[in-house]
Amino acid sequence: MVALLVVPAAGMILHRRADPVDQHIRRRIAADLPFAADLMAACLLAGQPVSAAIEIAAAAVDNPLGERLSWVSSQLRLGADPEPTWAYLARDPATGSLARAMSRAAQSGAPVADVLTRLADDAREAANAASVAAARSVGVKAVAPLGLCFLPAFVLLGIIPVIAGLAATIVLP
Repeated sequence: MVALLVVPAAGMILHRRADPVDQHIRRRIAADLPFAADLMAACLLAGQPVSAAIEIAAAAVDNPLGERLSWVSSQLRLGADPEPTWAYLARDPATGSLARAMSRAAQSGAPVADVLTRLADDAREAANAASVAAARSVGVKAVAPLGLCFLPAFVLLGIIPVIAGLAATIVLP
């Protein structure tokens, strides 16, 4: 009877968990995104075309973000429309902010270097906020094991001797 309740609940919990490989890839992309955006902005300010700037950033980053940027660069060099190309990258939450910013810049004609600089700053602030939140959560997570260790010791060394002393004085006049 218990198994009928536990198995579906465990299946739902395990199904909700994200794949550790996907989480690792998203963390790598989030860590490399500010550098790649700054590098693309520098290339654009130096006079490189967008596809060349993306290719240079892809070669410099050379990990999951580099692979995605290399694909975008090759599509743009082949003459693909920028909006669907960036929209394909927007499906992934890790590269969604970059893809949306580049797509908006392509639609509006805004200077792409300014957009990339803002994106890099925002990505750095998000990474900083995430690291501060993770550091604060460590203190909260450390309370439970400390409580499990110190509470029994406090009871055994602080409360039981007092109760035993009071019981001895009450029982033995």
